[in-house]
This record gives sequence, C-alpha cells and structure tokens, in this order.
Amino acid sequence: MRMMRGHLAILLAMLMVSPNLSFGANHREAPITALDRSADITDWFAFVSYDDPSKVTFILNVDPLLSPANGPNYFPFDPEIVYAIKIDNDHDAVADVGFEVRFQTEIRAPGVFTGFIGVGNGVPSPPNAPRTLDPAGIPPTLIPPAITALDGKGSEGLSLRQTYNVWMVRGSGANASRTNITGPRKLIAVPSNVGARTMPDYPALARQGIYTLDNGMRVFAGTVDDPFYIDLGGVFDSLNLRGSFPSGTPGVLTPDQDGNDRQNFGPDYVAGYNVNTIAIEVPINQITQGGAVYPATDPRAVIGTWGTTSRPRISVRRSAQELAGYGEDFTAYRQVQRMGNPLINEVIIGTGSKDTFSMSDPKDDAQFANFVLDPLLARALNAVYGGLPVPDAPRTDLLLLAQYQAPIAPPGTPAGPVADLLRLNTGVPPTPAAGRKRLGAIAGDLGGFPNGRRVSDDVTDISLRAVAGILAGNTGAPYNTLGDGVNTNDLVYQETFPYVAWAQSGRPASTPAADAPSAEGK
Repeated sequence: MRMMRGHLAILLAMLMVSPNLSFGANHREAPITALDRSADITDWFAFVSYDDPSKVTFILNVDPLLSPANGPNYFPFDPEIVYAIKIDNDHDAVADVGFEVRFQTEIRAPGVFTGFIGVGNGVPSPPNAPRTLDPAGIPPTLIPPAITALDGKGSEGLSLRQTYNVWMVRGSGANASRTNITGPRKLIAVPSNVGARTMPDYPALARQGIYTLDNGMRVFAGTVDDPFYIDLGGVFDSLNLRGSFPSGTPGVLTPDQDGNDRQNFGPDYVAGYNVNTIAIEVPINQITQGGAVYPATDPRAVIGTWGTTSRPRISVRRSAQELAGYGEDFTAYRQVQRMGNPLINEVIIGTGSKDTFSMSDPKDDAQFANFVLDPLLARALNAVYGGLPVPDAPRTDLLLLAQYQAPIAPPGTPAGPVADLLRLNTGVPPTPAAGRKRLGAIAGDLGGFPNGRRVSDDVTDISLRAVAGILAGNTGAPYNTLGDGVNTNDLVYQETFPYVAWAQSGRPASTPAADAPSAEGK
C-alpha cells in the first residue's frame, strides 16, 4: 500500500514536554505535499562528482517510502509533473541555468494484468491450455522472457514503460529559453526491481538507464534505493528517540559511536524502501557564470541550487488515448514543492507558512527570515535539556544556510538575499572515499554538507548540532555528539554516477522489519 512517510533530511523537532531529547523530520514537508505524493521532493543533492572534479552531480528524489513489492504498477513518475533543477550562478537567488524533465508513459502489453512480467527464456502455452475468447487464439509463448533490457530483445515483458526528455533552461520566468538536449533519443526510466525471476540481473538492467548526452552530460531516471537514513520509529513515537546508547542519554552518542561512520546504533526505518530519482551530471563550465571552471577562491565557483516540482495550473482527467502525456507548453504550470537545504521547510518554517514557502521562489524568502533568525527548535533544545545554553536570537550563525557566506563562499562573494539554496563551491575537490566523513564540513570534510550535499552526508545529525549552536561556538559536549544513532545507509552507495544504490528487490529474503538493527548496530 502507499505509505505516508516522515523522512526528511534534517528533522529536529523537539518535544518540549518530554525530559528526553527528541527530534523529528517529516518527509512531507508541507500540507500541500502530504496530499500530493508524486510531487513530494524527499531529498535534494548537489556535489562535485567523486570520479570527475570537472563535473557536478544533481539528484532530485521524489515520492517517499516506496515499498519494493507494491505492484502491479509500482511507482511511475507522473507525466503531468515538470521536475526541475535550478541553479543560481550570480548570487541573486534567481535561476540562471537549469534542467527540466518530463515523462511519457506507454502500456506495451495492455492485456497483461501487471506492468512487468517475464520468466527465463519465456514460458510456452501447454497443449491443454484452456480455450480463449481472443479471436487471435492462444499465443505460443504465454509468458515472455525475463526482462534483461529496457528496449529491444529482452524488453518484451516491460509493459509499463516510461520515456523522458530533458530540457536545458537558460534564464528565468518569461524570458527563459529551453533546448531539448535529448533530441529524438528514447531515454527510458529504469523500472522498480520486481524480483529475481522477472529481472534476473537487475544491476545490469539498471546500468542501461545511464545515458550520455552531448557536451559530456549524463542522465539517469528511475526507481532506486532511498539513500536517506534515520530512526523514524523513534521520531514518530511522540518524538521518542532511543535511550539505550551507552552514554545513558537519549540522543547523545559516545565519541566511539559518533566516530563510526559505518555502523548504526539505532534502527534505520528507511531501510528496505525505494524512491524515484532523477540524476544529472553536468560539466561545471556549463553552469557557472562565465562558463569556466574556477578555483575555490573565486566567487564564480560558488553556485546556489534547488529542485522543484510543478503541475498544470488546471488538471483534467485524461482519456486512455492521452496516456503519452502533454506537449511542450511550459507556461501553464504552477510550483507545488521546492527544496534547497534539507532543513528549512521541515523544521524552521512554521506549519502555517509551509505551503506558501513551498510554492514561492527563493528570491522572496526574506518574508521567512525570522524563522531562521529565531528558530523555535533552539528554544526547544534549551527546554528539553533543562536549560542547556543555546545562542540568543538573532541566530546569524545559521545564515550560512541562507546566504553566500564563508566557509562555502570565498571573500568577495556577494551575500545575496536571504534564500533557501543549497550552496556549492564547485572549486572544492571531491573527498576520496577513504577520507569522506558523514558529518561533512563540521568534521573537517569540506566536500560535504553544507557545502552542497552528498548522498552519504548525515544531515540529521549535522543539523541537530547546528541548531544547538555548534556554528556559534558551542562545540563541546553534548553539542558535538547529538544524533539519532543512525550513521549510514542500509545499502552501500555507488562511487560512480548516479551514486545511489540500485532499487531494493520486491522479493527479498526477509522484510525490512525483520532486518531492523538492534541498538548494538547492524
């Protein structure tokens, strides 16, 4: 069944009536997205590509908590939605360049009861097959071969298939120009991992969904393992984090636990679930002001990024003849959701303003500035810890998430308006895997959040500590060891594009609940 999910990157809601530290994140960031699952942005990532520092990878994840076994149609992208990646390269919080992705759906075997079917080399109809009402008679091959390809031979059982186009956008608003950079090519979205019988070599099938476009770009779209990790069960049991850490204090890790980026000490309740993802890798010189690759000391190396989903201003249920989707008219769409930092809308913006925030543009975020400068979460931390000192308002230390400031932006970079953008210094090289830290910049790894965001960055723990005041000088205990005990993903991330792990199987050996780790870890 379609499950509502509270997952989101930075959840820190503090339950002021509890003696324990508690925080929570809601993957449905606003009331509007609680009612529109397909348009819900679960996570937004932007980072310098691990294996090629001349490129940046953007990843837009949508549609939360996808159960891998939820057939028969699984989780197609919505052809009515425009999925967009937006980039500000001159520090004014207005998009200068970006990408838009739109999907079309085809049903290739309309008489079959499921979207994906296949076995071995195919299953013939036995001699005693029951008679049929079909005038064409009984087909000699009843079940097609297992799905081993997205197109051509081996794709016969891929009935519900989605193709997509990518537009590169220059400018913003009515003056924007769009170029279809996919041209006549058929880009096919990778389907959900139905199971080993239907898709016997899913990694090989998924790799076929990586496409190289002109000018060195690569794109991928499809269902993948959800890269996020968090203790949702503790969060949503009235924000009741685990209290079994050896430190003796719920939500406070020991130094050894905090330093272990490979082991979980609390259950990851996003484990076992999938998400729909769009990943685009772009040469840096195609998105920066001036069209070049700049050193980290040059303000032109710094960009601000965010993702959006938009729907037609007027939606009408279509007939079956229109399943292929709409045309290329981009003018009649209205934004449903946006995400820059994995924190602002979820735990900073008040619920009464969340829908307004979701549908507005970053350049207009001054109207929400007081939420950043005087966050309620900081006061909650102060209360639940019995008077734990936190910085007074105005919280100018948190403006690092809302303006172009050091250490992400070098001296001379215009601060720009207050705006929720995930800022990235493209001149900072990627951190090799051996030196990568889940706590990113606060652990000395400047290749990670809040300098962009990688799939492995533990934004929950980072943001909890930021709200407590670690950026304002509160660097001792317990400020520097706050966390939920979930330090890593259930599957290993890839080190090459698209970096996320492939989709979880719909027929696993056991269920996610049975695999949930104990407090001692996985």
